[in-house]
Amino acid sequence: MKIGNLDLGKQPVLLAPMEDVTNPPFRVLCKRYGADLMYTEFISSDALIRSVNRTMKKLTILEEERPVAIQIYGKEVDPMVEAAKIVEEAKPDFLDLNFGCPVRKVAGKGAGSGMLRNVPQLLKITEEVVKAVDIPVTVKTRLGWDADSKIIVELAEQLQDVGIAGLTIHGRTRCQMYKGEADWTLIGEVKNNPRMHIPIIGNGDITNPVKAKEAFKKYGVDAIMIGRAAVGKPWIFRDVKHYLKTGELLPPATVAQQVDMLKEQIDAAIDWIDERRGILHMRRHMAGMFKGLYNFKQTRIDMLRADHYDDLMLILNKIASEWGELQIEED
Repeated sequence: MKIGNLDLGKQPVLLAPMEDVTNPPFRVLCKRYGADLMYTEFISSDALIRSVNRTMKKLTILEEERPVAIQIYGKEVDPMVEAAKIVEEAKPDFLDLNFGCPVRKVAGKGAGSGMLRNVPQLLKITEEVVKAVDIPVTVKTRLGWDADSKIIVELAEQLQDVGIAGLTIHGRTRCQMYKGEADWTLIGEVKNNPRMHIPIIGNGDITNPVKAKEAFKKYGVDAIMIGRAAVGKPWIFRDVKHYLKTGELLPPATVAQQVDMLKEQIDAAIDWIDERRGILHMRRHMAGMFKGLYNFKQTRIDMLRADHYDDLMLILNKIASEWGELQIEED
């Protein structure tokens, strides 16, 4: 699959952009475990043109994580164009426009998937951004606003016509948020539309290697994107890539192996921010780990309440000691 001049090879597996998750240390880990393309956290165009410090830091790209796309969102043409030019100076491999975020503070204000209710404006923003920068521009969006307005097949053609270099489709509407199962049938319909010639990337419910292979085989997408399934489990990319290549499933990671990988993530998060905020950031990753362990409730509470590095390491060492050789089956 190629986006502009960037060749990602056959059946690439991408890390989805996720707020408060896909910072540089996490992206580096995902790269190490086999992810073919990283996306930054999504960035507000309004905050970017105001040079808000926290937002500007999101533009940071480490060479060892490349290739990387920077993703921005907004609802007005001029701020999005200005933000796109700022992004270009950060030298990502390409720029992605977020027309898919469903959360109220974004979509409720007309940005993200809120743009699906104003398609002319969505297309105008995309067209002007494409004209304004020399790097490839891609789009990430959803099937439509709700079940009665699944417009993605027509919208994909319109986006291609204004010059995007690739399209990622999450198989839900905005009103679904992240509930229910992702519907890949329309993603497949877009991919198999004879008018479409840009890469189509499928996103939604890719939680294990078997589902990843099915997405490629059944729907014909050029790439798949993994989001929530990578939270707390960056090694999912290794497992998926191995299965796509060999048809063999790797054995589930033992608890001890997961603890070791989690410690690496914690160290990287602390190095990137600081101890307090690094541990707070990691709570989202830790919350879904070690599911299925017998009598684990209190240990999980202690793990998620730990405020200091040494205390957290004691708890993780206890987990490795008590359950270390146990293999946790994947979903």
